[in-house]
Amino acid sequence: MMLLKEEILWSDFSFRMLTNTIAHPIEYAKVLIQIGYEPIPPRRTTTLFQQPALALPNVFQYVRYIKNVDGYTGCYRGLIPKLCASTVSAVVFEKVSKSIKFVDEPGKEIDNADLGKKCIYEFIRDLISRMIGIIVSHPLDVIALRMMAQFVGGETKYNGLFRSFVEVYKENGIMGYYAGLVPRLIGNAAVLVIVSSCSYVIDKYVTSDREVRSYAVSTIKFVATTITYPFLVVSHCMAVNNCGLIAGLPPQMPIYSSWLDCWSHLSNTNQLKRGNSLLWRYYTGPQVIINGVPIPLDKKFDYSNLYLKDK
Repeated sequence: MMLLKEEILWSDFSFRMLTNTIAHPIEYAKVLIQIGYEPIPPRRTTTLFQQPALALPNVFQYVRYIKNVDGYTGCYRGLIPKLCASTVSAVVFEKVSKSIKFVDEPGKEIDNADLGKKCIYEFIRDLISRMIGIIVSHPLDVIALRMMAQFVGGETKYNGLFRSFVEVYKENGIMGYYAGLVPRLIGNAAVLVIVSSCSYVIDKYVTSDREVRSYAVSTIKFVATTITYPFLVVSHCMAVNNCGLIAGLPPQMPIYSSWLDCWSHLSNTNQLKRGNSLLWRYYTGPQVIINGVPIPLDKKFDYSNLYLKDK
C-alpha cells in the first residue's frame, strides 16, 4: 500500500513537471508582459462595445515573436531553475506539512462542532508549509525570472545555476536572493485565507458533497488568484528591478525603493493587471487622442505625420 502511494505521488510529480515544461513558453511570455516589455506596437481596434482601442499581441503572438528572435530553444529560457524551484517548494511543503501536528486536532470523522477547529488547524498547517516552501525556493525563482528578463536586452549575465547565484550576489548581495519575496508571500497568504474561509462556509452551511465541494473550491481558488494577481506582478517586477539588466533599469523600468513604491507606480499607471489576460490585451498606458483615434504616447512616434495622413 505504501509503495502504491509513493508511485502515485511520483506520477503526480512527473505530470506536474511535464506540464510546467510544455507551458513554459506561455509563462515566459507572460513574465515579459508582467515586467512591462512590449516589443510589438499596439494596433488600432475596437472593443466589444465598438469603442476605439489599442490592441496588444496575445500571448501566442508574443511566443511567436520570442521564437523568431531566439529560436525554438530560446522559448525555454529559465526553465531549469523554474523546475528546480517548483521541486524544492513541493518537497519542502510536504515535509513541513507532515511535521506539523496539533495535540487536539480532530480526526477524519468529525461533526459540525469540530469543523471550525479542523479548518483552522488545516489553514495554519498549509500557511506555514507554503510560506516556508516559498522562502526556501525563492532564490531559484529569482534566477529563473532574471534569465527570462535577459531577453529584453539580449544579455547573458544570468547563465547557468551556479553562475547565476554568483551574479545575484554581485549585483544585490544576500537580499538579492529574496527580491520580490514580500508581495509574493502576501499574495499567497491572501489566496489561502480566501479559499480556506470559503471552504469552511461551504462545508458548514452549503453542502458536504465531495464532488460539489471540489468544483466550488476550484472556482474560489481561481477567483482568489485573480484578485491577488497584482501581488504577483509586483513580485516579478521587484525580482528584476535594478539587477544589472536592461529590463530592470530606466527607461524600461524605474528603480523602485521598495515593493510599495512599485505597487504605487503600477497602480498610478494602471499596470497592476498586465499579463492577466492572455488572449484579449489592450494598451492601457499613456496615450493621446488624434482624430478620435487613441495613439500610444511614445516620444519616438511621429504624431504630426499621423495627423496629416488621417486628415
